Amino acid sequence: MMGVMASEETRAVKPTAARVPSAEGPLPPAPRAWAVRLVVVGIVLSALNLRPAITSLGALLEEVRDGLGMSGSVAGLLTSVPPLCFAVFGVTAPRLARRFGAGAVVCAGMVAITTGLLVRPYTGSTPGFLAASALALMGIAVSNVLMPVIVKRWFPDRVGSMTGLYSMALALGTSAAAAVTVPLTDALGGGWQSGLAVWGALAGAAVLPWIPLVRDKGPGSAVGSVHARVEGAGPVQHVHARVEPTALRITRSRTAWALAVFFGLQATAAYITMGWMAQIFRDAGVPAGTAGVLLAVTMVMGVPLAFVIPRVATRLPHQGPIVLALGVCGLAGYAGLYLAPAAGAWVWAVLLGVSNCAFPLALTMVGMRARTGAGVAQLSAFAQSTGYLISIPGPLLVGVLYQHSGGWGLPIALMIGLMIPQMAVGVLAGRDRTVEDEAAAAAP
Repeated sequence: MMGVMASEETRAVKPTAARVPSAEGPLPPAPRAWAVRLVVVGIVLSALNLRPAITSLGALLEEVRDGLGMSGSVAGLLTSVPPLCFAVFGVTAPRLARRFGAGAVVCAGMVAITTGLLVRPYTGSTPGFLAASALALMGIAVSNVLMPVIVKRWFPDRVGSMTGLYSMALALGTSAAAAVTVPLTDALGGGWQSGLAVWGALAGAAVLPWIPLVRDKGPGSAVGSVHARVEGAGPVQHVHARVEPTALRITRSRTAWALAVFFGLQATAAYITMGWMAQIFRDAGVPAGTAGVLLAVTMVMGVPLAFVIPRVATRLPHQGPIVLALGVCGLAGYAGLYLAPAAGAWVWAVLLGVSNCAFPLALTMVGMRARTGAGVAQLSAFAQSTGYLISIPGPLLVGVLYQHSGGWGLPIALMIGLMIPQMAVGVLAGRDRTVEDEAAAAAP
C-alpha cells in the first residue's frame, strides 16, 4: 500500500518543484532530530496500547461477567462497543487533527485510554464499566485513525518500514495483553480489577513522548502537503505545495463499497475472536491461563504476516487469491472450534490468526484502489467508518446466540456463514481498478 502511495506522489510532483518556493510562503523547516526520535517512540508506545483494552477484557470476560452480574447479551454488547466507538469517534479524528494537530489529538487519546483503563474496573456497575470502556476506546479510535497520518507526515521516505514497526507493535500489544493478563491477575492477588487496571500504566507511559509535540504539527501542514522522493535531489525532498482536494463521489464506486463491506466483515471476525475465543476454549475445558495464551497465539500471528502480506499483495494485480487463502484458513479454524475445540486448540488458534490478517490486507488494498493521495484518504475514511458500523452487530449477536442456545454451535455457525460473503466481497475489492475511475464513469 505504502509503496503505491509513494509512487503516486512521485509522479504527481515535478523535480523542479522541490527548489521553488510556492506562492503560499517559505518552505517549512526540516523536522528536528529530537522530534523525530520522540515521534518514533510515541508511535511504538501508542501502537502497543491500541488493543490491550479489548484483549485483556477477553481473557477475563467470565470473571467480569460474574463480578458485575452481566448476562450473556450484555457481555455481547460489551464486545460490540469497540467497533461502535471506532465508527463514531474515528470519523472525528481528521477534523480534530486539523484544528489541534495530530500530535495533540494522539496525546489526548492516550490520556483517555489511561483514564478509562484505570477507572473501569472500579466503577462497580455495568453502566459505569461500559462508560469507562467507551472512554478508553474513544482514545483508541482517534489514535487508530491518526497513526498512519503521522507516519506519512514524519517519515515520507520510510513509510513501509515505519508502518511495519507500527503494525508489529500493535500486534505485540494485542497478543501480550491476551497472554499475560490472567498470570498478572494471579500475581496481583487474583482480583480481576487489578488485572485489568494494570494496563493503564502502559497507556500512561504512551502519553509522555507526545507532550513535547502537542504544539508541533509536524514537518508540513496537515492538508495540502506533498512529500516526494525527487530524482537526483538527494535521499528525500520534502515538497510543500498547496493541493486542492478533488471532488470524488466515493459512494459511486463499487470497489469502494466492496472494500467497505470486506473491512466490516473482517473486523466482525476479529472482534468476535478477541471478545469470545478465550471463552470458547474455557467452556471446552481449557484452563483460563491456557485459553489466554491461545488467544495470544492468534493475535501474534499478525506480527510476521503484517510484513509479508502487504508486500505480496502489492506485487499482484489482483488480491483475490490472498483473500481466498485467508478465508479458507478461517473456515478451517471455525470448523475445528465446532468439532474439537480442545483437542486441536493450538491448530485452530494458528489458523484463525492467519485468517485475521485480512486486516493488513484491507489496509493495503485501500492504498492500491486509489490513484491519488486525496483518493486514498477518502477511500480509507469511507471503508473504515462504514466497515466498523457493519461490524457492530456481530459480537452482540454471538452473545445472544450463546445465551439462548446454551452452547457455541450456533455462534460458530454464524462465524462460518459470515466468512463466505467476506471472501466474495474481498475478491471484488481486490480487482485491479481505482475508485477515481469508477466514480468518474458513474457520474451523469
